[in-house]
Amino acid sequence: MMQSQDITTNDSESIAKLLSGSGYSDKAIKYFLEKADMGSLPDADQVTELTGPCGDTMKIYLKIEDGRIKNAKMRVLGCAGAVASAMAAMELIKSKTIDSALAIKDRDIYNLLGEIPDQKQDCIRLTIKILQKAIEEYKSNNINNQQGE
Repeated sequence: MMQSQDITTNDSESIAKLLSGSGYSDKAIKYFLEKADMGSLPDADQVTELTGPCGDTMKIYLKIEDGRIKNAKMRVLGCAGAVASAMAAMELIKSKTIDSALAIKDRDIYNLLGEIPDQKQDCIRLTIKILQKAIEEYKSNNINNQQGE
């Protein structure tokens, strides 16, 4: 059993070295390896999916209470840049009002990540696009529901 743990640790270390050599900061690598907010929320108030031009697909789950994002998770089928960007965004938006989360920009995620390769900037843009789309859909659905009452 200990051997299995060593293999996992060694795999993580070798992945971290590869990513570091490709231009990822230690913080971006940590987001990729830990995937703290990867997954789904069964009681989500908003679920939105988006595929980027590179083929990476993201699905965001938002739990919203009193106009604030109580919880957020993301499923990502994509590269290390997409996963790291998504995980950083989930950390940024938790506890924020939906309008504050909507105001998050590419540079906010980039600054939180520290550094990712230039060719992975599209991953950050995809993360922002899905976040904006999810919040706009939530707002639209919420307004429509309130008008129907």
